[in-house]
Amino acid sequence: MFDYEGDLFKTLMTHRFVWVKKATGLGITEFMLRYIVWLALKDDALNNAQVCIVTGPNWLIGKRLIGRAKGLFPDFPFPTGTQVLNIMSTEIAAFPSHHMDAMRALENVKLVFLDEADFFPEFQQTSVRGVSERYIGKSRADIVMVSTPNLPGGLFDRMEQEEESMYKRVVMDYTYGVNKIYTSEDIELAKLSPEFQREYCGRYGYNVGNVFLPEHIERALELGKEHFPQTLSDYNPSKSRALGIDPAFGSSAFAFVITEVINGIITVLYAQKFTRPDYEAMVSLAYSLMHEYKIDRVFTDGSNRALWTSLKNVIGESVHSDDEIYESDTIVPVNFGTEHRNMLTALQSHMSNGYLAVHPQFTELVHDLRVARTNELGKVVKEGSNQLDLFDALRLCSKHYIQY
Repeated sequence: MFDYEGDLFKTLMTHRFVWVKKATGLGITEFMLRYIVWLALKDDALNNAQVCIVTGPNWLIGKRLIGRAKGLFPDFPFPTGTQVLNIMSTEIAAFPSHHMDAMRALENVKLVFLDEADFFPEFQQTSVRGVSERYIGKSRADIVMVSTPNLPGGLFDRMEQEEESMYKRVVMDYTYGVNKIYTSEDIELAKLSPEFQREYCGRYGYNVGNVFLPEHIERALELGKEHFPQTLSDYNPSKSRALGIDPAFGSSAFAFVITEVINGIITVLYAQKFTRPDYEAMVSLAYSLMHEYKIDRVFTDGSNRALWTSLKNVIGESVHSDDEIYESDTIVPVNFGTEHRNMLTALQSHMSNGYLAVHPQFTELVHDLRVARTNELGKVVKEGSNQLDLFDALRLCSKHYIQY
C-alpha cells in the first residue's frame, strides 16, 4: 500500500463522507474496490447490507468494476456478466447514473461509492447526489465520491466551493504518485498533453474549450484579483462602463455583464445570470444596474426587440426610423448574425493580449470562458444546458471597446 493510499484509508476509517479529487492513474478506483471487499469480509459491519457503486450512464462500466472485484478471487466461481457481487451476506451492486430509480428502493444501504462522479451528465449529477445522500438518514450509509475533475461549475467544482460541507475533502494531484505509480519520465511526457492540467493537476475544464488558451484565462483571473475594485466608491466615474445583456431564449438564461477600463485593463465588475426569470423583473434589473453602475452604453441582442425597445422607453430614448443606431444612443441593439465574429475576435484579442480581467468570484462566467468552443465555420457551439449566456453578454460588452 502506497503512503497516499494509507492516508486515504485512515480518512475512510474516521470520516463517513469523503470527497476525493484525484489525478488520473493513482489507482483510487482499484483501492476502493479492495476497500469495499475488505469491509464485506472483515466483520459484521456490512452484514445483510448493500453497497452501491455508481458509475456513468453506461452499463458496461458497472459490469467491468464488478468484474474487477470478482477478479480479486480468481479461484472462486462467481457468476459472470452480472452487475452484482455477493460476498458473505453483503450485496455489492453497480448502478449507472441514469438509473437512480433502481437504487432508490433498497432497504439497507451502508456504503455508496460514486466513481468518476464529475463526469456524470450534468442533469444527472444532482439526482445522483440526492439519491445517495437520502440513505444517510434512512440506513446510516457512508458516501465516498471519487473523480478526476471535469468542467467548472460541475458537481465537484460546486462541492469544492461549499463553505460548509459534511464531506471530508481530499485532493491528490500527480505529485502523490511520482516514483510510485508514475516515473518522473512518465510525468514529463504527460506534461506535453494539453489535458495535463486537468487530468494530473486537478484543474477544472482545461482544454475543454478552444476559444481561449487556458494560460490566457489564468492570466485574466490573476488580473481580476489585482484590478477588481473593493467598493462602488472605488469606481472611476470618468471611465466608460458597458452593460451587455443576453436575453433568455428557450433553455438559455437572462445574462448581465458589466465592464469598465481600470488601469488600461477591461475589468468585469458584474456577471450574473437568471434562469426562467420574469421579463418585467429583468427590465427593472437592467434599469437598476444602469443607474447603480452609471452605465454609458447598453448592448443587447437585437433579435429581442421587446427588450431593447422597453429599455429605450424606460430611459426616454427614441426608437429611430429603420431602427438606426446613433452615436448618442445609450441602448444599442446588436445583430449577432452579422457581428458575432467581430465581437468574438475582439474578445479573443483582449484576452490574449492581457487586457481582460475577470475576478475568480464570477464562477459561472469563468466556466463559460473555459468551455467556449467554435466549430469549423467559426460559430460558437451551444448544446444542452451549456448555452454560454454570460460569455455572450461579455461579447456584447466587447463591442464597446472595439471603438477604442
